Amino acid sequence: MKKLVNQRENFLGDMLDGLKLRDSNIEILEETIVVRKERKKSGVALVSGGGSGHEPAHAGYVAEGMLDAAVCGEVFTSPTPDKVLAAIKAVDNGDGVLLIIKNYSGDVMNFEMAQEMAQAEGHNVASIIVKDDVAIDNEEQRRGVAGTVIVHKYAGYLSDQNLSLDQITEKVETMMETLYSIGMAIEPCLVPTTGEYGFNLAEDEMEIGIGIHGEKGIYREKSETVDKIVNRLLEELFKHTKSSRLIVMVNGMGGTPDSELSIAAKYVMENLSSREVTVSKLLVGDYMTALDMQGFSLTVLDENQTVLDALEAKTDSKYFK
Repeated sequence: MKKLVNQRENFLGDMLDGLKLRDSNIEILEETIVVRKERKKSGVALVSGGGSGHEPAHAGYVAEGMLDAAVCGEVFTSPTPDKVLAAIKAVDNGDGVLLIIKNYSGDVMNFEMAQEMAQAEGHNVASIIVKDDVAIDNEEQRRGVAGTVIVHKYAGYLSDQNLSLDQITEKVETMMETLYSIGMAIEPCLVPTTGEYGFNLAEDEMEIGIGIHGEKGIYREKSETVDKIVNRLLEELFKHTKSSRLIVMVNGMGGTPDSELSIAAKYVMENLSSREVTVSKLLVGDYMTALDMQGFSLTVLDENQTVLDALEAKTDSKYFK
């Protein structure tokens, strides 16, 4: 295994130490909790997180206009409830805390347990669970993937508009009703803490419907050109969205060159134009990755002026392009 690591068991700690050097606006608490150095004195605080390996999510979005704290677990492993509780207590200014949770059993269990513990101590805490991955048929079991980053930005904007915890929760829940994602890979990711690949692909194969923890997809096919791959993914998304005006994210999975993401974006826009769909906002880049997986995901969301305003609003995050 060739990876730029020192000791496998120190992967998370070393990464966060380096992240702090790159961003003078954050600090690290209890070794795994990333918070803003200048914490909000008012307004709903936002806490998210999960296993590491999805960088820049989630720690890269701890910044003005987005998250107040990110709780980092080991690679592809949920953080423990006590760490989530510590994050809640660190950022709660009295106006309430919203937990943004990706729909994985470990994340849901640990964040909700922390929520109950915080409420028992007198904190006003609500939570939302992101379920945007349409590779899963059962809506309740859909995973939270790249669309989670749009949730971070939207909720951060609403907090900056001084909306209450209940108002933010309601508006984000409504927005997520039309938030859909699906991803693909031409190469799996190599997990540095285990030295193993999530799945195996032949040179001429691709995986459709992959997860962000190295999970294999819903089906496997012979590799195709990017225009055909784009069409496959959009066909899946258009089983769920009927809108003719969309916000679109082309998200890299970590190992995909920016040049190839640009090529994918070109064919996404051409395909949508042929469907007479207007794209009111296009986001392209690495937002929610799976280590060094080569591939990309597409996220679509019905056009909404408040969401558009949120996506255009200022943030100090270096990673929300």
